[in-house]
Amino acid sequence: MNEKDCLMLQYISEEQNLTKAAERLYITQPALTYRLQQIEKEFGVPIFTKSSKGVKLTPEGEYLVAYAKKNLIDLRNTKDYLVNMRGEVKGNLRIGVFSYFGLHNLPPLLRNFINTYPNVQINVNTGWSDEIFELLVLEDIHVAIVRGEFQWFDEKYLINEGNICIISQEEIAIDSLPSLSRINYKVPKQIGKSSGSYVQSHSSLSRTIEDWWYERFKEPPIITMQVDTYETCKEMVKNGLGYAIIPSIFVRPDDGLHVINLVRNNGESIKRNTWMLYRETSLQYTMVNRFVSYIKNLS
Repeated sequence: MNEKDCLMLQYISEEQNLTKAAERLYITQPALTYRLQQIEKEFGVPIFTKSSKGVKLTPEGEYLVAYAKKNLIDLRNTKDYLVNMRGEVKGNLRIGVFSYFGLHNLPPLLRNFINTYPNVQINVNTGWSDEIFELLVLEDIHVAIVRGEFQWFDEKYLINEGNICIISQEEIAIDSLPSLSRINYKVPKQIGKSSGSYVQSHSSLSRTIEDWWYERFKEPPIITMQVDTYETCKEMVKNGLGYAIIPSIFVRPDDGLHVINLVRNNGESIKRNTWMLYRETSLQYTMVNRFVSYIKNLS
């Protein structure tokens, strides 16, 4: 199998759909199906089965996908290492960032970095922080920028600290919260790749807020609205429809809102920090080393 075959198997595994996998490879579905049949003949095993919901990999297919992913990682690392041997700041830098950072912070950072190192090609993934963290664990990216706390035992750098805060249109007392309407951020459901069904995303922040609440109050909050973005939370609050509890990164001085930072009963502030995570071994690649240093120098 060549590199394109490995990508094909990876995309089929991720999409569970031949048409979508073919689109990602910029080929037709018949061409993809033909190549799959050739691989099945080469190894003498069935790779997938068709169903009404798409395709499903056989146990032999799952094994080949794992082999393909390992080959892709090894090939990328080899390419990076060979470029690094020449001592040039060039190559394919793969980074992942959580969506808000990707929208508001990343574009000017990348513009300045590319202006300094024009021979570096950058691939960017954006999404939920837990999705970006998974890409780092799987070695699909060199550097992850995520919000929140993750169990990462390699290199990490604190980009900035952020509070969790109560926002309201008018000044309010914390003790009055149980009697006030709350606009609640609810993590949107996502489609499970393996089953094709919707699943509720993990949210450590929601649990943190809930722990804080029941540390102070016996009764539950009066939630009158459930919204799927923090920006929507903020706009509802601006219009006097209730209060909300959101990360301070989403609140600007010109919003004109009253802000109270969450503090535990023991006086500890509740933080939602932004981290840069990476492997120490990745620093052997000049492009990764320069990017990590660049982000540290900005913080």
